[in-house]
Amino acid sequence: MPGPEEQLPDLAPDLDSDPDPGVAPGRGRAAARTEDCADVIVVGAGPAGSTAAYHLARTGLDVLLLEKAAFPREKVCGDGLTPRAVKQLTDLGIDVSEAAGWLHNRGLRLVAGRRTMEFDWPELSAFPGHGLVRRRADFDELLARRAAAAGARLIEQANVAGPLVDDRTGRITGVTARLGDDRQPVSYHAPVVVAADGNSTRLSLAMKRYRRTDRAMGVAYRTYFTTPRHEDRYLEAWLDLRDPTDPANRLLPGYAWVFGMGDGTANVGLGVLDTTGIDLDWRDLLRRWCDALPPGYGYTPDGVTAPIRGSALPMGLNRQPHYADGLLLVGDAGGTVSPGTGEGIAYAMESGRYAAETIVQALARRTDRGRELALRAYPQALRSAYAGYFALGRLAADLLGRPRLLGAAGAVGLGRPALLKVTFRLMVNLTEPNSKDALDRLMHLIGRVAPGR
Repeated sequence: MPGPEEQLPDLAPDLDSDPDPGVAPGRGRAAARTEDCADVIVVGAGPAGSTAAYHLARTGLDVLLLEKAAFPREKVCGDGLTPRAVKQLTDLGIDVSEAAGWLHNRGLRLVAGRRTMEFDWPELSAFPGHGLVRRRADFDELLARRAAAAGARLIEQANVAGPLVDDRTGRITGVTARLGDDRQPVSYHAPVVVAADGNSTRLSLAMKRYRRTDRAMGVAYRTYFTTPRHEDRYLEAWLDLRDPTDPANRLLPGYAWVFGMGDGTANVGLGVLDTTGIDLDWRDLLRRWCDALPPGYGYTPDGVTAPIRGSALPMGLNRQPHYADGLLLVGDAGGTVSPGTGEGIAYAMESGRYAAETIVQALARRTDRGRELALRAYPQALRSAYAGYFALGRLAADLLGRPRLLGAAGAVGLGRPALLKVTFRLMVNLTEPNSKDALDRLMHLIGRVAPGR
């Protein structure tokens, strides 16, 4: 935190002036300038960006939500949502009933070795007792439209090229973009910008926010195939994912999944949580894994309905600082994917909400110094929420990736019910804060003491 004499850069000089009488804070000031100006610019209308835009707009701030593609658009994802994500959707006021097109699920099925165990989502005070499934193309558009309904100005086909930076202070003051099919150059201006532009995060790189090389980078690949199990009420994770080219047949640090979509198909994929030192053809690995599925899944190469697509998994808060010079990083841009499971949507949405809450408080301050101090609270909010759990996830992924520690004996251990129960709780990160359950208390203790730097 800055000392008493430290000079904080100007956030936006014109925000120090008093708003016009009768004009709502934020929205009225931005609208009084031009349509190219706003209180906040959010770059990227994925789960993190749309969640941030929704929570900002509903307070009356003028928000520009810029999406480089036109909806609907595809994203690589498992399409399965845990109760953490369900809570965020409910907070956005989204109807998550099955009548509204969602497939509900009861929990997680873990398959390890020759053992299969089903774990229901816990009924907790903080989270609902069910998960959801929905295709990402539909899911992302639903969130973006919800943000627009709350007052955010959604602009599609706005491909952000880079930041506008104040040469005197080094602060971001807006972005440049190419708009529409004809790629018309445009500029948008705001005193605060949220980077929600995914793992590639061109905006973050332009502002010299680089990925930490001491944090693992994962990958995920998925496709869809027709199956009679398409209405399965459990998300399914296979923990003994192996390298078929390895003579020792050792475990990979990750898992494969099958999530029924309720439409005659299943999303099937694999996630590897640390690709360091692993050189594999991931598409070929997924094909081989699908070929080995039991006959009851009905998998055949002819039943595949979509090409195999892959993406990187930026994990463990791996791009920092999460706030500096007017720019906040959320979702994949800030590396909010869990390093222990590869789950990303819930944490992306939560980070978007944390960012929005921070910005709302900051823009309510009357001085540049006060606003800057408030914005600097955002990285601490992320650390408080995730540092311990993510450190624990890194440890779990590291153990999976060490053949000498988790070889054949480890595969047998994964088939033990007690260990599978602990694995389930680690994967879903759902605990009751004041629970008397021993595992709940252990999880909270580990989360507090685990190193989070």
